[in-house]
Amino acid sequence: MKRDDLAAARVPAQPSTEDVDDFVDGDDDRAPARPDVAVAEEPAELDERSQRILAFEKQWWRQAGAKEQAIRDTFGLGATRYYQLLNALLDNPLALAHDPVVVQRLRRLRASRARRR
Repeated sequence: MKRDDLAAARVPAQPSTEDVDDFVDGDDDRAPARPDVAVAEEPAELDERSQRILAFEKQWWRQAGAKEQAIRDTFGLGATRYYQLLNALLDNPLALAHDPVVVQRLRRLRASRARRR
């Protein structure tokens, strides 16, 4: 092996200036914009269970305990879990769009109960 060949074998190839990526993320106008992975798309409408919960809340209950029994019979859920789902549903903008009268009434009831505590 010649001396020049040995020197070339020991010295790593220098990167060319054309291969260097010196722009910060988002600076490249040519790259297509990708949606943020952390942002999940919301569905266009409420799921069936949420719609059934809102329809159920339109009913009026005269006897104590009758609503809890109807919750178990209709949804197969305990009252605590049902009310957890209902409270989350009241904060959903799709629920407000689906049935604004019921959602506003339930939000007012929730706020008045919170003020009393």
